[in-house]
Amino acid sequence: MQKYEQIEKLSDEQFRRLTGVKRKTFEVMVESLREADAIERRKGGPKPRLSVEDRLVLTLEYLREYRTLFHIGMHYGLSESQTQRTVRWVEDVLIKDKQFHLPGRKKLLESDQQIEVVLVDCTESPIERPKKKTKRKREKTEK
Repeated sequence: MQKYEQIEKLSDEQFRRLTGVKRKTFEVMVESLREADAIERRKGGPKPRLSVEDRLVLTLEYLREYRTLFHIGMHYGLSESQTQRTVRWVEDVLIKDKQFHLPGRKKLLESDQQIEVVLVDCTESPIERPKKKTKRKREKTEK
């Protein structure tokens, strides 16, 4: 499914409302991701099922809407694990890019400018639950 083809025709305001970033910022992100993707292609990595733009839209949807990876993956025709790898790849590439790197704490404290930053942590992490059999074994040993 080509999600980006559907949303690129939106007005700038609608685009920002949907993705959470301005179109110009989106384009800068895409350029950064294309460079990283080209490096991976030269190394002989597998060709992704989604375009760079679609991978970015997928990641922005995940971060903005807080839907589960399974739900977003179904929307794009990907498995949950492939969706997680895609989100992780996009996040890692953008974190390494100096344009999207947040300044350190000391830099913020030393600055005489007011910097407005909004951070959202909405990552999924599996929870390890104890096995039912373990509880029964404990009860038997306690008796």
